Amino acid sequence: MVATSWLLLLGLATAGVLQARAQPDSIGFISIDCGLPGTANSVDDATKLSYAPDAAFTDAGSNSNISAEYITPTLAKRYLNVRSFPDGARNCYTLRSIVAGLKYLLRAEFKYGNYDGLNRPPVFDLYAGVNFWSRVNVSSPDGVERLEAIFVVPDDYVHVCLVNTGSGTPFISALELRPLKSSIYPQANATQGLALLGRINFGQADAIVRYPDDPRDRVWLPWADATIWDVIWTTDRVQNLESDEFEAPSKVMQTAITPRNASNNITFSWNSKPQPRDPAPGYMAIMYFSELQRLSSSAVREFFVEINDVVWRSTLGFRPDYLFSDYSYSTAPLPASTRYNVSINATANSTLPPFINAIEVYSVISTTGVGTDSSDVSAITAVKVKYEVKKKNWAGDPCAPKNFAWDGLTCSYAISSRSRITGVDLSHNNLTGSIPDALSQLPSLTVLDLTSNQLSGSIPAGLLKRIKDGSLSLRYGNNPDLCTNADSCKPPKGKSKLAVYIAVPVVLVVVIVSVVAVLFLFLRRKKQGSTSTNNTVKPQNDTPMSYAPASLAPRDAYAQSSLHLENRRFTYKELEMITNKFQRVLGRGGFGKVYDGFLEDGTQVAVKLRSQSSNQGVKEFLMEAQILTRIHHKNLVSMIGYCKDGQYMALVYEYMSEGTLQEQIAGSGRNGKRLTWRQRLRIALDSAQGLEYLHRGCNPPLIHRDVKSTNILLNAKLEAKIADFGLSKAFNTDNEAHVSTNALVGTPGYVDPEYQATMQPTTKSDVYSFGVVLLEMVTGRQAILSDPEPTSIIQWVRRRLARGNIEDVVDKRIRGEYDVNSVWKVADIALKCTVQTSVQRPTMIDVVAQLQECLELEEGHRTGGGIRGSFYTGSSSDLDLGYNAYAADSQLTDVIQTSTAFEMEHNFGKVPRMGRGPVAR
Repeated sequence: MVATSWLLLLGLATAGVLQARAQPDSIGFISIDCGLPGTANSVDDATKLSYAPDAAFTDAGSNSNISAEYITPTLAKRYLNVRSFPDGARNCYTLRSIVAGLKYLLRAEFKYGNYDGLNRPPVFDLYAGVNFWSRVNVSSPDGVERLEAIFVVPDDYVHVCLVNTGSGTPFISALELRPLKSSIYPQANATQGLALLGRINFGQADAIVRYPDDPRDRVWLPWADATIWDVIWTTDRVQNLESDEFEAPSKVMQTAITPRNASNNITFSWNSKPQPRDPAPGYMAIMYFSELQRLSSSAVREFFVEINDVVWRSTLGFRPDYLFSDYSYSTAPLPASTRYNVSINATANSTLPPFINAIEVYSVISTTGVGTDSSDVSAITAVKVKYEVKKKNWAGDPCAPKNFAWDGLTCSYAISSRSRITGVDLSHNNLTGSIPDALSQLPSLTVLDLTSNQLSGSIPAGLLKRIKDGSLSLRYGNNPDLCTNADSCKPPKGKSKLAVYIAVPVVLVVVIVSVVAVLFLFLRRKKQGSTSTNNTVKPQNDTPMSYAPASLAPRDAYAQSSLHLENRRFTYKELEMITNKFQRVLGRGGFGKVYDGFLEDGTQVAVKLRSQSSNQGVKEFLMEAQILTRIHHKNLVSMIGYCKDGQYMALVYEYMSEGTLQEQIAGSGRNGKRLTWRQRLRIALDSAQGLEYLHRGCNPPLIHRDVKSTNILLNAKLEAKIADFGLSKAFNTDNEAHVSTNALVGTPGYVDPEYQATMQPTTKSDVYSFGVVLLEMVTGRQAILSDPEPTSIIQWVRRRLARGNIEDVVDKRIRGEYDVNSVWKVADIALKCTVQTSVQRPTMIDVVAQLQECLELEEGHRTGGGIRGSFYTGSSSDLDLGYNAYAADSQLTDVIQTSTAFEMEHNFGKVPRMGRGPVAR
């Protein structure tokens, strides 16, 4: 038993280590050294970035070292080994814990180095998600292929897949992901990405510029030819424009080239290279300019740009400002051509020759491919992990592209929506253990075949329910230890005695606690009977309200003021004694004031007394009392008793010493302290779990209808509990989780706009309100702002996050002490919760899962000792990688001279529209 326990702990510890390694680091980077053995990271000598082994990101392939003859003293460590994939048509890496909808730079590197002794570099395809990225073709054993692209990632994960084309075994040396601001590279959006052809730093002779000089870790290759160009340079900082759309680093902009003969123009070119998927790829160019010389009053430097003899109209009379980074770029692919000739020409007014600091050239990648619904991906991935499925093609997206769909899955496909999993066949796979409840989370699943395995335990309740309603066909024959009758299931025979050793003491403890509890309740009721029995009114309706939801109660139930509650009933005089004649007010609400009180045994309580002028009447009072007698959850406020004494009505709750969430966020709570980010995350998770219970855990389920930060209360341990159920409504789960009402209720700033339009609140109405609460936690601001006109916090956050900087949004009172990934993720969850259309919002189940992941990110960050703050922190220190360290990258300078090119999915064939950065300073 001891050995088994240690193995279990070791397994859990290993899983925890792998999970931690699969997270972005403190600046949002994911850096993977593919094929690195062991568990220790490698550190890049030049950037000092830490590269993790790839075991946490893929479960296929094998590790190999490159041949010794291709190892040089300056070769980067991540090129010393590779992971190759001899089995399966598609093998994938999964990068998790990223922010859905954010823009990312993905970079994959391939150094063959004759690792397999065949001396034949393979050719294969690379995919980002379900979309083709590029063909990988390492030209020689000592060469390196570096593929880089910018994508808007639709989910909180992205698959990077290597696809075997029959021309050798796919392999990879390194994989990197870098977050970008949403506002930069506007050409990249939800339907198209940008594949890098080349990125050149003109005027730099031998030093590559990347992180930390470029906080986004773009790789800028040097290019200068002293026989043709003069170099202009400065050591002064070159600033970006306030709304810069590309944010070239100062280190790059500090050098430029200009013709040695002042009467000449600058000319260079690149060739188009036809690809199997696109015979005529189109390109987008971004050219960077900054005046590095302080010009005299009589000097004029003015020029324009031509590509294939077509003038970029936005560059006519272009005069870059001194020490400000400016740019000109194409907003659509250039007209297709076999060769692109660039000429930068001085105008007739110019007294000085033209110059250029840097250039980037991209081709367009279509990202219109539709993958599997993310909730289905999560569910089937959980099944894969549970059963340790090792099928060759269980990698990447489960359903898409169709020719790569996982074996055993049946999927539905639609043109405009994501694929859904409709069938799962795991028969004859020697599966052991219980059936995972994750299978219940596949809403479109109609057929599940688990026959001829070694499964045990019982069928999950979620699956049983769907079997009973006829929506699921479950095949489970020839599983001897599987119990199909939940009411009579017994533990499987022959299992470890560990369960017995644990169960016996647990049962004894439960029995002892139960006996003590019964004695305590008996004595308490006996004491209460002596103080309040004479004042108790016999209920007029014998039906316990805990089993009679409001929607099913008799019409006269409210008029009769009938309660049948097990909680203590107080008289008004008792409330006066408890509250010392209502001396101390804890808070105010629509129902009335809340007072501090103490019971006879010293227990502190909160007494909510209905005001005579309250707009909430008997109906709401009875509703809340009724609900609180039948719901019990650690994240819902508990009711101790009630008062219905003539005109006086009150509810007596457990005391929540730290007041409301709104007070704590504002720093005006009773302890005078401000919430840390970790505390806010914990509170968010607690609150979400309370709402999830209302929506799914109680019977019948409930819609709260007034979720807001003042209805989330905190106890001394800062544990959060949902309160105020006077506006709650029960709903029938067979009626699509909504109820019809004739009155709009809720609090301005938190009310779901769809509910306002339809008068039909749903569980997604609570999700919307909770999203607003999450934004309050992130920003420290209220639901409606004065900006200077009244503005929703949702719009306020969306406008600022569009610029991609979370620090513009996050509450300054947190003082930068947070993991930037967890803050981004919470903001992303909140914005998903508050989209206009309810069907696009997540469920509270999804929200709870995402917040748990956020808390894990923050906890990992705290224990990891990383730097807190922005994604984009960096150093201004010089970075010189040495040209030999990236000798293979010299091929990328061919963007200027020869015929290097990358594939694109479509040639748009449009006349280019030119854009230029704003000139306002």
